[in-house]
Amino acid sequence: MNPFSELGVSRPNLIFRATGLACFLLFLAVLVPTLSPPVARILHPLTIDTDPENMLPEDEAVRVFHNEMKEQFGLYDFIVVGVVNETRATGVFTPGSLADIHALSEFAFDQTWTDAEGNPRGVVRVDVIAPSAVDNIEQAGSGAVSFEWLMEEPPTTQAEAAAVAEKAKRIPLYDDTLVSGDGRSMALYLPIHEKRDSYRVAQALRGKIDRFNNGDDYHITGLTIAQDQFGVEMFIQMAISAPLAMLLIFGLMWFFFRNVKLIVAPMIVAMASVLITMGLLIVTGNTIHIMASMIPVFIMPIAVLDAVHVLSEFHDRYHRLRDRYETIRQVMVALWRPMLFTSLTTSVGFASLALADIPPVQVFGIFVAVGVMLAWLLTMMLVPAYVMSMSPESLRGLGRTESKTTALPKLGMAAYRNAKLIALVTVALYGAAWVGINQIRINDNPVKWFQPDHPIRVADRTLNAAFGGTYMAYIALQAEGAETQITAQDLARLDEDVAATLQSEGSLEEMRTLAETQRDDAADDAAYMAWDEALITLDEVGQRGQIFKDPALLNWMADLQAHLGDSDLVGKSNGLNEIVKTVHRELMLGEEAQYRIPDSAEGVAQTLITFQSSHRPNDLWHFVTPDYRSSSIWLQLTSGDNRDMQSVVDRVNGWVAANPPPVALSHDWFGLTYINVVWQQKMVTGMLTAFASSFVVVLVMLTVLYRSLLWAALSMIPLTMSIGVMYGLLGFVGKDYDMPIAVLSSLSLGLAVDYAIHFMARSREIVGRTGSWKEAIPVVFGEPARAIFRNVIVVGVGFTPLIFAPLTPYQTVGVFISMILLISGVASLVILPALVTLCQNWLFKNKISNSVEGETA
Repeated sequence: MNPFSELGVSRPNLIFRATGLACFLLFLAVLVPTLSPPVARILHPLTIDTDPENMLPEDEAVRVFHNEMKEQFGLYDFIVVGVVNETRATGVFTPGSLADIHALSEFAFDQTWTDAEGNPRGVVRVDVIAPSAVDNIEQAGSGAVSFEWLMEEPPTTQAEAAAVAEKAKRIPLYDDTLVSGDGRSMALYLPIHEKRDSYRVAQALRGKIDRFNNGDDYHITGLTIAQDQFGVEMFIQMAISAPLAMLLIFGLMWFFFRNVKLIVAPMIVAMASVLITMGLLIVTGNTIHIMASMIPVFIMPIAVLDAVHVLSEFHDRYHRLRDRYETIRQVMVALWRPMLFTSLTTSVGFASLALADIPPVQVFGIFVAVGVMLAWLLTMMLVPAYVMSMSPESLRGLGRTESKTTALPKLGMAAYRNAKLIALVTVALYGAAWVGINQIRINDNPVKWFQPDHPIRVADRTLNAAFGGTYMAYIALQAEGAETQITAQDLARLDEDVAATLQSEGSLEEMRTLAETQRDDAADDAAYMAWDEALITLDEVGQRGQIFKDPALLNWMADLQAHLGDSDLVGKSNGLNEIVKTVHRELMLGEEAQYRIPDSAEGVAQTLITFQSSHRPNDLWHFVTPDYRSSSIWLQLTSGDNRDMQSVVDRVNGWVAANPPPVALSHDWFGLTYINVVWQQKMVTGMLTAFASSFVVVLVMLTVLYRSLLWAALSMIPLTMSIGVMYGLLGFVGKDYDMPIAVLSSLSLGLAVDYAIHFMARSREIVGRTGSWKEAIPVVFGEPARAIFRNVIVVGVGFTPLIFAPLTPYQTVGVFISMILLISGVASLVILPALVTLCQNWLFKNKISNSVEGETA
C-alpha cells in the first residue's frame, strides 16, 4: 500500500484535523481581507472580474491599441437604455413618456461617485446621449446655424412631443441611434468610467424606472451590462447548482452502495478539494474570472470519480473479507497506481492550458490541475482514514447484492463475440464525427450567456430590432508616415535668424511652442512680427497635414459607411462626415440637397468651426483628433456574435482593398465587440495547441505505464471517441463552439482516459492470472467494470442539474460532462474489449504474469 494510504489508515484523526485546518485557514485568509480593507493591503481579497477584455494579456497589441484609441478619442463603454411602446401609434413620443425619459436622464446624470483612490466612477455625464443632453442643429438664416437643446424640458403638448422626434430624425447622428428608425422609440446611451460600474448603475436605473406608470417598456442592455450581470448571477448559480449536483450524486451513490455513512467520504473529498483549490487561487492574488468560476464544476466530478472507484471496489470486496484494514489495503494496492496515472493525465490535460495565450485560461488550467492532484491525494488519505473510522456494524451487509449482477459480464462477452462488428461501427462513428466536426461554427457572444427569456436577452432582441444596433465597434483611420515637415521654401519666407532657430528644433509642434514663447517674450515690435509671421507659416504647414479636412477623404469615408450600411449586420454608422454634412446643410438654409461634403478644405473647416459653437463642442474630438490626422468611425452592429463582427471586418478589408483611400491611410479596429473576436481566436488556437501537446504527453505517460505503445494507443480510444462524437454532434446540431466548449476538451481528456486506464490496467493484471483474455472477461466485467459503470452513472447523471441552470455556459458544461462520461464509458466497456479481442495476440503474447499494480505492491 502506498505511504499516503498507510498514513490514512494508521493516523485517521491526524488526516481529519489537517484537512479541516487547511480548509478553515484558507477560508479565513479569503474572508478576512475581503471584509476588512486594512487587511486587504496585506492579503489578497476576493476579487471578481467578468471583463472579457482581460482574456487578453495587458500587453497584447490589440488591447493596447484599443485602450490607446479610447483615450485618444475620449471614448467610454456604454450602457444602453431603450424605451419602447408598441401599444401607441406615437410610441414613446407623448408628453407623459418624454417626461419620464427626461426624469430618467436627469437621474442618470447623478449616478456618479469616486472610489477610495479618488478616481471618478459611474456615468460620464458630459458624454451622455439623451434628448436633454444633445443639440438640435438648425439653420438660423444664411450662413448661420442654431444649436439648441433637443429637449431641454419635457414637452407639454402632443405637438411638442412629436416635434422632438421630427427634429431628432432630421439629424443623422441621432436618427436610428437616439430615435428609432420608425420614430416611435428612444434610446439613451450612458457612458461609464469603468465597465464594472455597469451593474450598480443599472440597478439604480431599474429602481427609478419602477416608479414610472406610462405603460412604456424599458430595456437595459449592452456588453458591459451582460458581463457585469453575469458576474453577479454566476455566484447565485454556483450557490444553487453545485449543491444540487452534489445532492444528486449523494443520492445516486446511496442507490449503489446503500450505506449513508460510507458515501459521505467522496463528498468530503470533493468539498475539501474545491475549498482548498479556490482558497489557494484567491490568496495567491488571482481574480475570480468567468473561467475561474467554473473550477469547482470541473474539480467535483474528478474528485468524486476517484473516490467512487475506491468505494466501489471496497463495497464489492468487504463482504468476503469482513476486515476493514485488509479490504482497504487490497483496494488501494490495486487502484493507487491507476488512479495516480489517471490524475496525472488529467492534470497534464488541464495544465497544458497554460500554453494558451489567455491569462484567465492559464489560471483556470493551472488551478484545476492543482485541484485534481489534491483530490487524488485526499482520496489516497481521507477515504482510507474515513473507512477505518467506521465501525464494523456500520458496514454490515455491504456488497452482497451487487456481486450477483450478471449484466456487465454478458456485455463483456457480447463485445468479445461481436468484436469485428463493433470495430466497423467504431470506424463509421469516427467518419460521421469527422463530417460533423467540419461543420462546427466558432462563435461566442456574452449576451447569449443568458437564457432567451432573460431581461438582457429580451432587451437585446427588442432594441436591435428597433435601432441601428447596441453593439459598438470602431474603425480607427490614421494618416501614414510622419507629420508634415516644414520645407526650405517655407523657411525662406522667414527672418534668417528665426529660420535658423526653428531648424534647431525637431517636430512641427516643438517649433510652434518655441515660436509662441519667442513671440511673447519679444523685446521689440520687429522681433514680435518676425515670430508672429513664423507662427502663421507653421500653422499653414500644419494645415497641409490635416488630412481629415480633405473633401476627397471625407467622401471616401462616406462611401465606406454606405457600403457598410448595405450589410444586414451594420444598422448604423457615424463619423466625422455626418457632422460636416449636417452643419453644411444648415449653413445653406437647411436645403436637403446641401447635405454633402463641401468642395474645399476651407469649407470643411468652416463647418467644424461652426460645430464648435454648440453646447457640446468636444463631441467633435470623439470622431477626429485635434491635429486632424486620425479619425474614428462608429459602427452600431445588430449582433454581438463574433462571427458577425468578423464578417464586418472582412467586408471593410475587402472594400478598402478595392477602393484605396485618396491619401496614405491605415485602418484598424477597436471596441469590445472586436476584442471579443480576438480573444476567441486566440482561445481556439490556444486550446488546439494545448490539447495536441497534452495528447502527446498523455500518450507518452501511458506508454511508460504499460511499457507498450500498443497498449497506450488503445487506451486513447475512449478519449478520441468522446472528443470526436462530442464535437461531431456540435457540428450537426449547429451549436456554436464557444468558451465552455473549448475548455471541455481538457476535461474529456481527463475523464475519458481515466476509464480506459482502469479498464486496461485491470485487464492486463487479470489476464496475467487467468492465462487468456476470454477467461479474463467475466472477471474484468465484475468489480472493475462495475466501478466504471457506477462512475458513469453517479458523476454523469449527478451533474445534470446544471442543464437547468439559467446561465448557458453552465448548461453547456452540464450537458457535455454527461456526454463525455457516457461516451467514454461506452467506449471503455464496449469498444475497448472489442479491440482488445482483435489485438489479443499482440497484447498478451508474453502471457503477463504480474499486473501493473502487482509490480508496485
